[in-house]
Amino acid sequence: MNQDNPLLENTPLPAFPRIQPGHVMPAIEAILGDFRQATAAMLAPGAPRSFADLLLAQQRLEQRLANAWAPVSHLHAVADSAAWREVYAPAEALLAEHAVELGQNRELYAAIQGLAEAEDFAGLPRPERALVEHTLRDFRLSGVSLEEPARSRFAAIAVELSRLSTEFSNAVLDATEAWREHIADERDLAGIPESGREVLRQYAHEQDLDGYLVTLKQPSVHAVLTHAEARGLRERVYWAYQTRASDQGPNAGEFDNTARIEKIMALRHESARLLGFANAAEESLATKMAASPAEVLEFLHDLAARALPTARRELAALREFAQAELGLDNLEPWDVAYAAEKLRQRRYALDEEQLRAYFPLPAVLDGLFALVEKLYGIRLATREGVDVWHPDVRYVELLNADGRVFAGAYLDLYARSGKRGGAWMDVCRARFADGPQRQLPVAFVTCNFAPPTAGSPALLSHDEVQTLFHEFGHALHHLLTRIDLPAIGGIDGLEWDAVELPSQFMENFTWDRQALDLFARHHQTGERLPDELFQRLLATRHFHAGLFLVRQLEFALFDFRLHLEYDPQRGARALEILEAVRHEVAVLHPPAWQRFPHGFSHIFAGGYAAGYYSYLWAELLSADVFAAFAEHGVIDRGSGERFHREVLAVGASRPALESFVAFRGRKPEPEALLRSYGLT
Repeated sequence: MNQDNPLLENTPLPAFPRIQPGHVMPAIEAILGDFRQATAAMLAPGAPRSFADLLLAQQRLEQRLANAWAPVSHLHAVADSAAWREVYAPAEALLAEHAVELGQNRELYAAIQGLAEAEDFAGLPRPERALVEHTLRDFRLSGVSLEEPARSRFAAIAVELSRLSTEFSNAVLDATEAWREHIADERDLAGIPESGREVLRQYAHEQDLDGYLVTLKQPSVHAVLTHAEARGLRERVYWAYQTRASDQGPNAGEFDNTARIEKIMALRHESARLLGFANAAEESLATKMAASPAEVLEFLHDLAARALPTARRELAALREFAQAELGLDNLEPWDVAYAAEKLRQRRYALDEEQLRAYFPLPAVLDGLFALVEKLYGIRLATREGVDVWHPDVRYVELLNADGRVFAGAYLDLYARSGKRGGAWMDVCRARFADGPQRQLPVAFVTCNFAPPTAGSPALLSHDEVQTLFHEFGHALHHLLTRIDLPAIGGIDGLEWDAVELPSQFMENFTWDRQALDLFARHHQTGERLPDELFQRLLATRHFHAGLFLVRQLEFALFDFRLHLEYDPQRGARALEILEAVRHEVAVLHPPAWQRFPHGFSHIFAGGYAAGYYSYLWAELLSADVFAAFAEHGVIDRGSGERFHREVLAVGASRPALESFVAFRGRKPEPEALLRSYGLT
């Protein structure tokens, strides 16, 4: 298998059509074996101990491993199958064991510590100094100082957490795909616009069924909860979606994540304690901007105090409208999106479907690319003939002013079976300069929009336009880096509560007339978005901003308190803590059977454990950054070049706050976030 294994080939892009599950374990085992031998050789007596001999060599080894694993991890997320799952879990366990083994290598730690203590350390370029400092910190967070039996226990926990994270994610995907409701009579879908019905018709067609198929994929859930007049249908979809992978709902117990949540929390707490932290929340802050749990809680509680009065007024008005105009005497959670859309239409005469006609995905992409060119002076062009994993996938190259390709991105934007829900950006290749050899950065940009139909292109809601801009903002952060050391370039190594800054910054352009004029054209007539319709859209920007913000605060406080307050004697108490948080910041309480934590992949199967607050923390930064662009006319090349130079290009080569101050000329001002929500 190693003779013809695409995962072992040193190519600029993965050969996706050739990659099979059987390639995974042989490739990972071979690469890890080479990694161990190379590490031992660099630590042999008499071996040179310069930055190039140690850390640059380590980066070279890590890139070989990352380049093999990136396509595997990606295929596991977007083309799930039993065969991929069978090889993914054991390979991931090997990677977890390797990471701890490397992180606990005291001889390597001492050698790199020697670089930091050398007389010429201060004379190293700043990126090299930053990599040394980050590496030493990561050694400490990997338990390099632990003695037995704590040392082995820490390693075992890391492997087990990796396994549980994958199992959690698999359970959510399985639960999402397990529920469906076949509807033969179109009258049962009254209220759902044609675009939504077409999605449900397509889901049915994929299963060789007539009529329509309601599923728990995001386009289906959105269509039903926002537009379906049949209250019973809304309730059934809400019930199924909000009880996924739990002990409740139509598939109760079948994919239950309850025990996994308990085990994940217990292991995270134990791991943090082994490292000398009081809890997993404190450990999490070792790699974030926030200095202490108290600072995080103060930030969130201050926002809650400002948002709650507005949220309560918004909910009272919605209840009054639902009762008077919709005959809903008791506004239930499955009524909220439906009633809110009706109120929005009544208040602003703005129909989401009317807007969709102006946001055909091909035009939105062209406009996004045009905006990037205006801001940063770079061009994006589709490249044909690139190996992809699905016919829907598109590959684009980024070219500088002289036409030289310097980066690329895969765009996989439509929902389908076997594909994890949500939207994300991930790294395919990192920028890396290794002597004369240069590796160009490449990103995966993944969304789950409703696909095009026979009669029209994919038409996005304005929320989906924001999602696309958000994920492409992450991609730009990765692709526009000028740091040649992967571990501190782009998004890698950056404080996690600053990583959302470039993505949330890009969302602001979806509310700007100049930016919308680059792409908001009617998919049939080519007419640009009428100014009167734009003004109505703009008027909705702060519609239910309070309700949205308290919901985000609920997620953030639940996550942080769950990790901060874990007690081995009492267990995770996830539902108990969630209820306490809701009494503190929620204005609308869901039914007791709702199981939101069981599908909260961000914190149980992603990188946001004790860090979901990062979305709001970074949103403060992004709002302040966008204000600087607004001061110069919004689409301003000078501001774009400065943002590129001081924020996007430098990655983690310096602290995120330093980069912000270098761009803005001062520290961030909290008022910027409040203004962005209309709460000042």
